[in-house]
Amino acid sequence: MRTIHSFITAGALLSAVSLPAFGASTLAEYAFNIDGTVSDYLLPAPPPAGVNIAGFNTGTGLGTIQMTMAGTGLHYGGVFLDHEIDEIINTFFNETGAKSGAPSSGLSWEIDEPGWKTGDIFTNFGASNLDNTNSSLIPDDVSMALAWNFTLNPGETALLSFNVSETMPTSGFYLSQTDPASQESLYFTSSLAVQGQSVPDAGSSLALLLCAMTGIVGWRSARKP
Repeated sequence: MRTIHSFITAGALLSAVSLPAFGASTLAEYAFNIDGTVSDYLLPAPPPAGVNIAGFNTGTGLGTIQMTMAGTGLHYGGVFLDHEIDEIINTFFNETGAKSGAPSSGLSWEIDEPGWKTGDIFTNFGASNLDNTNSSLIPDDVSMALAWNFTLNPGETALLSFNVSETMPTSGFYLSQTDPASQESLYFTSSLAVQGQSVPDAGSSLALLLCAMTGIVGWRSARKP
């Protein structure tokens, strides 16, 4: 079905849209993985709870996706993107991908053919197991994914940001997708911020209280004549 969809999309665009200028990007597919639950969109649709796409253009695939996650324990949050650059002019299978820099602790990534043919990126994304490899060194259909593994303490909330831009970052880790014919590129970055203060559990609070009371009793005993 993924192979059929790819050619249907290309044919529909050819018949419905006049040829654009070089540098036009389109988003063929995108997906979210929130703690192992995958939401896959072939067409623009409302995002799952906790995901904000107000700053993201689902037509061009440019902008920022924000994901808010809460709850004590381990979490996984990621975004899969299948962009096409200048597809109408020079097809969608002539592109390559690259990564730059070293990812932060907890950040995983992958670049690959999106799974219409032989790529395993979408399978890995669905299994919450991106393999940190670039399989798009030879021109083909290219897709990218970034995901975070992290732990939240009681009272903490995580804000994950995923950004796609036509401007190359000046530092940090990022993925890129390039159309060699037009030399146009997209850059995919992500960040994780944990907000809120950790709330001690009941056992820790009781232990702290007992220590404090023991200290007070000892201090009062030492002051008695």
